[in-house]
Amino acid sequence: MEIEVIGVGGYDEVGRNMTAVRCGKEIVVFDMGLRLDQVMIHEDAEVENMHSLDLIQMKAIPDDTMMNTVEGTVKAIVCTHGHLDHIGAIPKLAHRYNAPIISTPYTTELIRQQIAGEQKFGVNNKLFALKAGQKYTISQHLTLEFVRTQHSIIDTVTAVLHTPHGAVVYACDFKLDRTPVIGEPPDFARLRQIGKEGVLALIVEAVNIHSKGRCPSEQIARDLVRDTISSFEDEKGGIIVSTFSSHIARIKTITECAHEIGRTPVLLGRSMEKYSSAAEQMKLVSFPPNTSMFGNRRTVDRTLRRIMKTGPEKFIPIVTGAQGEPGATLSRIGAGETPYQIQKGDKILFSAKVIPNPLNYGQRYLLETRLRMAGARIHDELHVSGHAYIEDHYEFVNLLNPQHIIPAHGGLGMTGAYADFAGGLGYTLQNDLHLFKNGQRVKLN
Repeated sequence: MEIEVIGVGGYDEVGRNMTAVRCGKEIVVFDMGLRLDQVMIHEDAEVENMHSLDLIQMKAIPDDTMMNTVEGTVKAIVCTHGHLDHIGAIPKLAHRYNAPIISTPYTTELIRQQIAGEQKFGVNNKLFALKAGQKYTISQHLTLEFVRTQHSIIDTVTAVLHTPHGAVVYACDFKLDRTPVIGEPPDFARLRQIGKEGVLALIVEAVNIHSKGRCPSEQIARDLVRDTISSFEDEKGGIIVSTFSSHIARIKTITECAHEIGRTPVLLGRSMEKYSSAAEQMKLVSFPPNTSMFGNRRTVDRTLRRIMKTGPEKFIPIVTGAQGEPGATLSRIGAGETPYQIQKGDKILFSAKVIPNPLNYGQRYLLETRLRMAGARIHDELHVSGHAYIEDHYEFVNLLNPQHIIPAHGGLGMTGAYADFAGGLGYTLQNDLHLFKNGQRVKLN
């Protein structure tokens, strides 16, 4: 059986991930992601109403038209976690393939919501929820296994496709967090066993390959947030915290810290409500009992008006907008478009880093400038990454001992740096180490 890896998207940038693995005439697709900054450049773009070909032209979703040149039939679409750069293109592309969408339970719920909001295409693919530690038989020759890992969104797994020639491991994204805030550590024992059974290829993220050492545990971010918020226990001014709306572990920490200093945590923003309410309903997280969440813009503004009337010192709003995105709750507060008025000495906490692209840097700069002009004091970098650092990659490769490595999820600056790293482990380009750009493919010996 011939094994071929096709890099559809996510190999020229961070985002719009999509990789296909062809095993004989059977194909398994991993991820169908969105690149949000390419959409945000166009002010009036409404993704749910746009055609896939227009989004491909904008380089917002993977150009899967190349799949027409791949001989075989797609048997499964596999998603390892619920970030939009991995599932955001499913409403636009999945209907082209007569194949089930297999993902973890939380990811499956997020995909279901994505599909429900789609206005252009009817997506009728069967959704199948597979838990970490479970296997799914795709065909006589192919079995999918989900192995527990950690990332900056709950219910993330490493996907392992078992083929007659060894396993193909898809590890986009992961961190080796041994003390996570939610869930269990990665399943090191199973990864080691898979390595002993034989790994034909490792398709692996390269996002933080330039970072030395190990990626800090989410417990470190928990301590940073707690240390900062607890220092405001006796202060009477407003405190607002912004973080990634999908980072449920971080949101849990912030709500608990608010509760500890006697303030009511309030989650505000459409995506904040979407991710947190789904996690809470699925009993994947528990927030303090006085936590409330609101997503509708009118309801958000009504809540902000109530906070101002009751007294900002009694609440901690946890809001969207850490990237300075137009329309997000914190961006609207900074622009004076909500009933919430920033007072001199109010604290704005960013528990998220800026996703590195020029648009985000510009928007975040504008937001911080507006907040400072209003008198706010800004606390930054209360964050740790969800992506493996170089020493984590070293451990990961040694656990799996793959025959071939394909760096993914990054432009050539990142994947090239991963190639340098893998070269130090004895892998050689064009032999057992393969550098892709979007649209490239390789047959594995």
